[in-house]
Amino acid sequence: MAHRILLLLFLLPLQSFAQTATVKGTITSGSGAVTYATVMLKDTKWGASANEAGQFEISGIAAGSYQMYVSAIGYRPYTVHLALESGKTETVSIQLTEVDATLNEVVVTGTRTSRRRLESPVAVNVLDSRTFNLTQSNTLSEGLCFQPGLRMETDCQTCNYTQLRMNGLGGSYSQLLVNSRPVFTSLMSLYGLEQIPANMIERVEIVRGGGSVLYGSSAIAGTVNIITKEPQESAYTLSANSAVTGGQAWDQVLNANVNAVNEDKNAGISFFGSHRDREAYDANQDGFSELPRLKNNSFGFNAYFKPTAQNKLEINGWSIHELRHGGDKLDKPADQADQSEYRIHDIILGGFNYEHHAKNGKTYYSIYGAAQNTKRVHYTGIDQADGWGNTKNHTLQGGLQFNFTSHNFLGGSNTFTTGAEHMYDYTFDQIEAYNFLVDQKTNLSGFFLQSDWDVSPAITILSGIRANKHTHVNRLVFTPRLSGVYKLGSTTQFRASFARGFKAPQAFETDLHIAFAGGGISLIQVDSNLKEETSGSVNASVDFNKPSEHMIFGFTLDAFYTRLHDAFVLEETGTDENGNQQLLRKNGGNSTVKGITMEGRINYDQVFQLESGITLQRSRYDNPVAWSSSFPGTRTYLRTPDTYGYYVVTLLPQHRFTTAISGVITGPMLVPHFGGAPGVPEDVLHTSPVFVENNLKLAYRFTIKSINQDLQLSAGVQNMFNQYQKDFDIGKNRDSNYVYGPARPRTFYVGLKFRLM
Repeated sequence: MAHRILLLLFLLPLQSFAQTATVKGTITSGSGAVTYATVMLKDTKWGASANEAGQFEISGIAAGSYQMYVSAIGYRPYTVHLALESGKTETVSIQLTEVDATLNEVVVTGTRTSRRRLESPVAVNVLDSRTFNLTQSNTLSEGLCFQPGLRMETDCQTCNYTQLRMNGLGGSYSQLLVNSRPVFTSLMSLYGLEQIPANMIERVEIVRGGGSVLYGSSAIAGTVNIITKEPQESAYTLSANSAVTGGQAWDQVLNANVNAVNEDKNAGISFFGSHRDREAYDANQDGFSELPRLKNNSFGFNAYFKPTAQNKLEINGWSIHELRHGGDKLDKPADQADQSEYRIHDIILGGFNYEHHAKNGKTYYSIYGAAQNTKRVHYTGIDQADGWGNTKNHTLQGGLQFNFTSHNFLGGSNTFTTGAEHMYDYTFDQIEAYNFLVDQKTNLSGFFLQSDWDVSPAITILSGIRANKHTHVNRLVFTPRLSGVYKLGSTTQFRASFARGFKAPQAFETDLHIAFAGGGISLIQVDSNLKEETSGSVNASVDFNKPSEHMIFGFTLDAFYTRLHDAFVLEETGTDENGNQQLLRKNGGNSTVKGITMEGRINYDQVFQLESGITLQRSRYDNPVAWSSSFPGTRTYLRTPDTYGYYVVTLLPQHRFTTAISGVITGPMLVPHFGGAPGVPEDVLHTSPVFVENNLKLAYRFTIKSINQDLQLSAGVQNMFNQYQKDFDIGKNRDSNYVYGPARPRTFYVGLKFRLM
């Protein structure tokens, strides 16, 4: 009897085991495996998370019928019915539909390695072609303002040069990369963001704060990485847009993209071309333009070749030819005008990257190089002065990077990254009549080491350091960083980072621009004793994204603090013998920038989608800066609002008829206004009003049945309520730097787009 009882006790677990079932499978989308998706059997305790290959398995399930619910950030949730039998394994294949791929797509900028955005220990925002399209942004400069913490600023009434401000810091504090290479120089930053057409851009990755110091100098405010289009399939796209600005100036844009990919998918090339022709716009009818005449032709390509599964070679390049002419008498040569700025740019850029992945998946190396060459003929003059000048600028950059992944490092996985790179830059800019000369050669060498340690599935710690040697700095500059992310389930990530950065003492984009002020010109000189500026940055953020059956919603809160030491400032030092204003770039002590950026996003069942962001900040010098020789100094950063943000609302984003409403908000800021123009007897520090620039776009897709392809027609208005500066200076003696607010007045447009696969 006893032995029967023992046998029964032994068989009971086996019988219990035999009555359970297992379900396993793979989760994919149109772009590949969906990593870390959440899989749940509704109204039960059973669930699992997919791994890096999109695979999952749930065992020990009681036999019966279930509804399996699959969700992942950036994808529409999926439900499937399962009938599980005892002792059997059910295998399923699930394909999810992308809703907002930018939420968790692969990014490279934060860590110099490929990482899912939500897994990255460094927060990375992504601006893709979808946003460019919804906001009718034809150039990079028009689209960047639809990102949190970023603001595009126009700084010249005559030529309209622009700069990107991140987290309240000026353009020279942001590192601009093209395909992860820092060949976007100070000279290119003057007009380059407007010269890059949106149709050449695959996506733009943005890292705010000092978390990308591994890229070298000038990454104090953050890094913007412009990734050009890589062909995925053979297709071509043609588009045309026609706009009228302020009811008087036409702006025509033509774009073309052609992709060719072979059948084996191991080679492809993407071509793009863009032509823009914009008339000058005179806002106050004084005969002098507020938007210059602009003609731009851009052409480029991006190609790849994979000789084996482990090797890949990428080559890219493009050329830009641009003419811009502002002032008056634009139908005559520039030196016959009462006041004029004239620029002809010829720019060629290119680069290559060769990468090798070992078969064991543990090692990877890449060898890369990039170069750019710019030639510029320019005129800046008043009363037919001899203001002609010539500019030459070329940059060479090359390096190598090696990665090694240890899958058993102190209980986790660690990817070690090391590498070295060198950049040479030469800038020559001269106007003999003004005794203006920039003749500068710089060399920047860097060696970097990084540890990307997945301590556990929930914790990742990123640490690294870069040693920098710059021509104009006598010592080695070390820029360390430390970042971490804690993942609370699949919905929430907490991040924190610390980084030290530096900015070398050299000529920046604003130093290469000559402005008009009070009947003369304004020149910036660099102090011969200028030394490097250093920084310490701290960022902390929480990122929450929650998918449900009909809705994806989320928010991000990001707090930032940057302390600048020996901060660069501009002070007026008087006039030269010709009466021209002199400004000196010098070290001005310390300053602090701090604030918080709030982002929100929601997508309801592909019917309604909202993305928005607002930044609240404070930027102050420790001691007042004397921007004017006749006006008291101020501790507040000039041209820096304490509040700015954006929003994009889309109705029916995946339907044939789409409506997009977008806007940019710019709070008050202090704008210097130098005296000498009519009605402006002396220097004034002006507080600008609040601007809310609103845009509307309507688009409809037709299907051409004979070829089964789509044609999209669109129409809309930008700055629909004409939120535009009302107090521009008039006449030839205007202060051309007295410009603020939106970059254009009310603009109506129509467009069409045709894509053939």
